[in-house]
Amino acid sequence: TFITIPAVGTSITFLIFSGLILLIALVYFILQKKQLILCLVSTVLFVICIILGNSDSFAFWEKDLVYEGESVYNYLQVKEDEEKTILSTNVLFGVQSVAMKNEGLSGMYYDYALAAPIMAGLTSEKEGNMLILGMGTGTYAKECEKYFPNLDIEGVEIDEKISDLSKEYFNSSKKAKVFNFDGRAYIQYNSKKYDVIMVDAYKDITIPFQMSGREFFQLVKDHLKDNGVMVVNLNMTSEKEDSISKYLEDTISNVFLGVSTIDVPLYTNRVLFATKDKDRSFIGFKNILDKNVLDSQLVSLMNNISLNMREYKKGDLLLTDDKSPVEWLGMKEIDEIIHKEIGYFKDVFRRDGIKGLLEYA
Repeated sequence: TFITIPAVGTSITFLIFSGLILLIALVYFILQKKQLILCLVSTVLFVICIILGNSDSFAFWEKDLVYEGESVYNYLQVKEDEEKTILSTNVLFGVQSVAMKNEGLSGMYYDYALAAPIMAGLTSEKEGNMLILGMGTGTYAKECEKYFPNLDIEGVEIDEKISDLSKEYFNSSKKAKVFNFDGRAYIQYNSKKYDVIMVDAYKDITIPFQMSGREFFQLVKDHLKDNGVMVVNLNMTSEKEDSISKYLEDTISNVFLGVSTIDVPLYTNRVLFATKDKDRSFIGFKNILDKNVLDSQLVSLMNNISLNMREYKKGDLLLTDDKSPVEWLGMKEIDEIIHKEIGYFKDVFRRDGIKGLLEYA
């Protein structure tokens, strides 16, 4: 599959391997002169699948796709409407990048992450630098460039196809330097220090183990300036004591002295800020926001963040390079979400029967 999926796609890959399995069975049964009718039926069905079962489009229900394709790492969709352009990858929930056509605030976690440069003491006039691990289509980079034009931005994105799509459909930043590389490998062999490092490599339950442990966050800390800030986008957050978000928050708290979080309204995202100095993550935004520098919309959002940001109390959960069961934790989270959703549909069925389910759909 590492060869066939990038070369010919998923649909044809299924046909190739099912054909090989069928061929082995046909050779055996024909030589044994057994089940010849079933062999014929199976062959006919396979031919029908070859003719009808190969489609260039997986998401046949989508009507507004402008791109659908695959890369070595992802199944990719780009959707577009009058207000925004959206990138979605092979994840269970949500989308990965949203670019607003008016180039204003998106209402998503990117906006809340804009607190990180301010927390690091940057303004629209002050020069600084930022590293984004998980560049995606560059929405966060574009927002940062708008409000902090003197910021030098580097982005790391492992999927080169996503970088290509960002140029074609998302009007990505012309200034930001993008490297197609694994995030941890890039930072491990890079000696630069940054004012802000954004970690945005988590896609719902798909969390790279090499970017979730104590050793990785120690690397990030070592690459921050003294007043630097790490900002992390956490997906599918939960208040349960053994959730994957709690593991990540505790792990980060074992490395950084100052950790604070804020939840994004209407989404399952939580934005985490981490600093070397315990007090710096709780700087009053009202004291450092300059209304002559930042527009009123952003000032209002930052003031709201200053009121709702909360300090994170360190717990005992810890992920390390030696033990980082992120797949198990993620699947556990998904199982609980599915169980909850199924419970809702069961209630609808008990109350209104099949008709109620169809009306809901």
